[in-house]
Amino acid sequence: MRKPLIIANWKMNTNLSEAEILVSYYKNAVRNFSHVDIVICSPYTWLMHLKDNLSRGKTHIALGAQNVFYENSGAYTGEISPRMLKGLVRYVIVGHSERRKYFNEDITDIVKKINALLDVNIRPVICLGESTKMPLKHPVWGRSVAVDGRNNIFKELEYILKNIRKKDYEDLIIAYEPVWAIGTGEAATGAYAGAVASGMREKITQLSNKKIADSTRILYGGSVDSKNIAEFVRPEIDGVLVGTSALKVREFSKICEIASEEKRA
Repeated sequence: MRKPLIIANWKMNTNLSEAEILVSYYKNAVRNFSHVDIVICSPYTWLMHLKDNLSRGKTHIALGAQNVFYENSGAYTGEISPRMLKGLVRYVIVGHSERRKYFNEDITDIVKKINALLDVNIRPVICLGESTKMPLKHPVWGRSVAVDGRNNIFKELEYILKNIRKKDYEDLIIAYEPVWAIGTGEAATGAYAGAVASGMREKITQLSNKKIADSTRILYGGSVDSKNIAEFVRPEIDGVLVGTSALKVREFSKICEIASEEKRA
């Protein structure tokens, strides 16, 4: 049974005092939601402070970073390496649509980052998504278009799996984030996201085996809030990557509560 994972992506938001206040409120607000794992991905600059904060008192909140460079050291001014993050975070988001859009990251960069993280035992949260919403069923063929193998999502997933060690498959976390839903207020439906997640699991099965596919966590990300979270806690989907709503303690705690209750049911 895959335990739901709720990841808060703060993006380029908060100052230090705001970050400290947020995480302190988080610790109190989500302490009873033991049926879900919770991760905060804050800006790099707050990670050490938040690690210290989380070490004070009992909590099941883990830390993650929002990005990483794929070299461990060198003349790369301004970059943060996997080795710098080792021991500080357990997760790192890679391939987010904003990194692709604003910093021209491509799938080869993403694979380098994935392998670099796996080498230091940090789990990559790999973002994959399409820019245009597709119909679930083709009007003529009557088959699923969202999970068609020609869809770029599945091409990228296949490229990733073929370019990392098979023994590392079980450490991957996939975040399906339809680009057309990011920051728009228009989330995919549970049925649509579920179809894509099922297609991803089929692709993993093809390239590895059913046991690994069944154990892989596949999340949904894209305009998630407390009003639609229940739609995404379903057999095919194992949690959510939360953006804007993660900066509001009551909203984020409600998301975690609903996910925990839905899973318990």
